Amino acid sequence: MQIDATVSARINMMRIVLITGIIFVHVPYDPATSPYAGTFGGLDWLRVFLADSLFRIGVPCLSAISGYLLFHRGFEAFDYRRTLRTKASTILLPFLLWNTAFLALVYLAQWRGIGFGYLPDVVNATPRELMNLGLAVETWPINIPLYFLRDLLLCLVLSPLIALAVMRYPRTVLALMLAFAVLPVPSGIFLKKSILFGFSLGAALALHRVDIRRLDRFALPVVSAVLAMAVLLAALLYAHGPEFPVWLDMLRGMAAIAGIFGAWAFSALLIRTRAGQALSRLGGLSFWIFCGHYPLLILFWMVWNRLAIPDYPLFYAASPVLALAVLVSTHAAARRFAPALHAILTGRRMGERKRAAAGRHQHPEMKPAGSIAQRR
Repeated sequence: MQIDATVSARINMMRIVLITGIIFVHVPYDPATSPYAGTFGGLDWLRVFLADSLFRIGVPCLSAISGYLLFHRGFEAFDYRRTLRTKASTILLPFLLWNTAFLALVYLAQWRGIGFGYLPDVVNATPRELMNLGLAVETWPINIPLYFLRDLLLCLVLSPLIALAVMRYPRTVLALMLAFAVLPVPSGIFLKKSILFGFSLGAALALHRVDIRRLDRFALPVVSAVLAMAVLLAALLYAHGPEFPVWLDMLRGMAAIAGIFGAWAFSALLIRTRAGQALSRLGGLSFWIFCGHYPLLILFWMVWNRLAIPDYPLFYAASPVLALAVLVSTHAAARRFAPALHAILTGRRMGERKRAAAGRHQHPEMKPAGSIAQRR
């Protein structure tokens, strides 16, 4: 099953939309400015809605995209060794470079007495703690959002087993993985259980040749239902947070997974607009934003506190915009002045011009959709 140009454009567009949303998940705050403190009224509810409800769909949705793209040509065309070799350069190497570079910067800052309290203590960390901060073997990497790449690599290592399971027993396997993702059970080797479910769902849709555009005619009601669910969830979270009862945490997990369908339905509406078409052509920018936004937000938070500005709502509004501005400009500069480095840091994800050039040598339905690969 080939991916036509429209589906490819929708996938690229949704990456940039979801990853931009993930920025709001990681905007820093302290206990005094927590959205659950209720200090800022309606703004606090909005923060809960964006960070703890609506944009939590990003991780499972990006996982589903990865699973779908890996198997969209069928299991017969799947080459496990080639996949591992390719993903070593497109996912593993960028993960190591972005995360270890941030770890080194944090070490240098803390060695000079800067940054303690904002990030884990790197200077006094044990070798095991440093290994985890750098490689995320057991716990979160120091660049927290990159846990998605770590768990995605695990899915890729397990991909033949996942594919065989969802091919033979799709309903049973997905039901078990959904239960694993939502129920309060140990996560095992994964840091975020919903990544395994999302990846498996995407693989199942591809391997069973499900037409993922069948949902398009119901796009508006599906988007409306998911949005209403996110609003209701935010109200419950705001009322019970910051420590959630087990049933509410399970409900949050279910809502994030249900958001996969809402995000895809939304892409059917957005791709028809000029803005959607423009977003679909941004190439490796989404990956650059994904890998670089967290260190920038932490830097902004440190500077903000150093300046002792009390107006947190201003920080909340300005920091995502400023982070996007810095990341868009640095991405463009790296692509122009250091193309080799840009290629490595983005996992060789092609920009618009290169994709268009590649498309001239392929069948229209064979244009590459690229790949990405999605906080706590």
